Amino acid sequence: MSSPVLDFKLEKRLQPAKLLWARYRPGDAPFRFTARTPAEAARWQARTRAALTAALGFADLAPAALSPRRIERVDKGDYVREKILLRTSRDSLMPVYLLIPKGLRRPTPAILAFHGHGYGVKDIVGLWENGEERNTPDGYHKDFGVALCRRGFVVAAPEISCFGERQSDFAWLYKGLGSPVPSTCTQSAFLASHLGGTVLGLRIQDARKLADYLLARPEVKGAALGAMGISGGGMHTFFSACLDPRIKACVVSGYFSTFRDSILAMHHCPCNFVPGLGRFGEMSDLAGLIAPRPMLVEAGIRDPIFPLPAVKKGLAAARRVYARFDAATQVASDIFDGRHQISGRRAYDFLATHLGLNASAQG
Repeated sequence: MSSPVLDFKLEKRLQPAKLLWARYRPGDAPFRFTARTPAEAARWQARTRAALTAALGFADLAPAALSPRRIERVDKGDYVREKILLRTSRDSLMPVYLLIPKGLRRPTPAILAFHGHGYGVKDIVGLWENGEERNTPDGYHKDFGVALCRRGFVVAAPEISCFGERQSDFAWLYKGLGSPVPSTCTQSAFLASHLGGTVLGLRIQDARKLADYLLARPEVKGAALGAMGISGGGMHTFFSACLDPRIKACVVSGYFSTFRDSILAMHHCPCNFVPGLGRFGEMSDLAGLIAPRPMLVEAGIRDPIFPLPAVKKGLAAARRVYARFDAATQVASDIFDGRHQISGRRAYDFLATHLGLNASAQG
């Protein structure tokens, strides 16, 4: 008697994803947001923030003095651009572009500006990849660091690990093998995972050190620190705000949605992934670590990697979480007709309002 023919297209049990999705239950996650009162929410935040820090890893990096060194200063007419080199741990250096508006009469709010994938931080501060000046915004970043500075903020834009001047020099390993050279993000993500941490954990620690430096600058109003980023920089902004309460308001562009329908549903850079992140539920659960601080989400209706239905679903869930803090209106959005790109239509005014820019700096 012949055996029945197996239809490989229909038999989902052949796919490992069938088993894995069966185990994807964010509603049962041990660190999901379940608080019903502000007091319960505060206790959840303390417990979850510590657990998330441990999950990301590298919070135990060998400390070192920041030892800031200015290596460049350019007068751009209405603002000054400085390039600073910071030591963020015993074994790491980070270049940072600092954009300072001219005419400041007293300390002003400041923004941590995080670029996404591409050629690095130069793409948000008005520079081409070869370092030449650019005076017209270009690409999906739209030089948003410059736009924020011209709005009146001091802007600190770091070269995020794995990009630009912080790429790993490992291409020589592949030259003789005839193999494609993987991205720095990919190689670093695998190495970080092997060591029990994540690339995101490295970036978060760098951001904390940058905040330390920025808040010590005389131009900066200490209680008015914000953050903004696009794509991978949106991820950086979101998790930095989750773990650093000194960030008083944030704009997450081209990222906030649901893990289920974006990060886990299609190809994304390996730097997006954190082993065990499923223990924290969905992205909207983690938004409870930012609440009740103001958060604005930018989303293009034609963004193919962060689909609009997922964005709307995540926003609705985040507002329910914020409601437990009596702060549902603190989650704002700018849904615009565009692709995966910065909007800025609401973002700059949003940050100015919530960080008190209009009442602080320029005369």
